[in-house]
Amino acid sequence: MIFEKCPRCDLNYITPSEKYCKVCMREMKGDNAHDEIEMCSVCSENPVLPGRDICLFCLKEMGSQSAAAASHDESADGEEQVNTRALTDLDDVSSMDEIPEVDTDIPAGEFEKMAGEISSLESMREEEAEDGDDEDEDDM
Repeated sequence: MIFEKCPRCDLNYITPSEKYCKVCMREMKGDNAHDEIEMCSVCSENPVLPGRDICLFCLKEMGSQSAAAASHDESADGEEQVNTRALTDLDDVSSMDEIPEVDTDIPAGEFEKMAGEISSLESMREEEAEDGDDEDEDDM
């Protein structure tokens, strides 16, 4: 079966027997496609909130139940419960005022060894640069 692009929108594909795609046909007829309204997964009576799977009523009810349970747990145990919502509301790293210092325990001999390696690398770089300059002069 060969498909062609719709001549009206040039986005959707149609079969050769169709004149326009289904989307364009609905638009030309004046039918507005209504999205199906999702119902709450808890009560199945009210439409869900955008980006959630429960309705406003159930969300409020869950919030009040969790608040009541949290206050009951605090009074019963005598210990403060950890609020998980507060843990997720932490600031970004970019908003930190300062970066804590890190203690590095590098022996003194290591610094001397690293300094020697760096100087040997620098001398190798200089030698390569000189060899490259000599080759350039020979080519002339």
